[in-house]
Amino acid sequence: MTTVKNIYDYINSVAPYDTQEEWDNSGHLVGDFRKEVKRCVMALDATKAVCKYAADIGADLVLTHHPVIFSGLKAVKSDSAVYTLANSGISALCAHTNFDFAQGGINDNLAQLLGLVNPVHIENSFLVKGELDAPMSIDDLAEYVEEKLGCAGIRYTDTEKLIKTVAVGGGACEEYVEEALGEADCFITGDMKYHAMLDASEEGYPLISAGHFETENAAFLMLKERLEAVFTDVEFVVAPVSNPIKSTNN
Repeated sequence: MTTVKNIYDYINSVAPYDTQEEWDNSGHLVGDFRKEVKRCVMALDATKAVCKYAADIGADLVLTHHPVIFSGLKAVKSDSAVYTLANSGISALCAHTNFDFAQGGINDNLAQLLGLVNPVHIENSFLVKGELDAPMSIDDLAEYVEEKLGCAGIRYTDTEKLIKTVAVGGGACEEYVEEALGEADCFITGDMKYHAMLDASEEGYPLISAGHFETENAAFLMLKERLEAVFTDVEFVVAPVSNPIKSTNN
């Protein structure tokens, strides 16, 4: 029999929870640690739709990258994700920044999705760097990233430099631009503010902002195969959701 705690302990063994950032809230957030798990729904976010789906299919656990509770709750209303989980007897686990930091975590998986070779972790950051098979222009690399990650839209700085080494940081890794600049020819991340991209452009530095969902969703769901190999008595189901943030290219 597999319990919520068994799955928590496995995640803790590959992405230790004590490595999460101080502001993070990764771990066991809803439900009974001792609950048996026969069906687990996986998603990037524990949205209302994901939690309702989990309830509809009789899931015992929802496992997400982003926490369903980030900070102290002042109310739990009947139309909230947390209420749906608790009212349905569904537990919730998340593996956020601990899985960002981990070997074989979000950014190793992102590097793999982008086909980077010789990936290594950049010290004192979330970032992973690797090499392209052949040098690319920023235009060609942006098109390549868009295709590989299924991006609905992409923003990047304009430069004439050819790119061979790439640093990746899924989600919001804007604070690591300096580390990326010192380690690689280009930085690919999810969310970048206008002024951060403007500064990079002024320096002639290739930078690609490919979307928070796009740089983390598939990379997180790659954990499913590893979980299935360990917990053979549990059905792991990917929630049928797409990027909830729409663009004109969706």
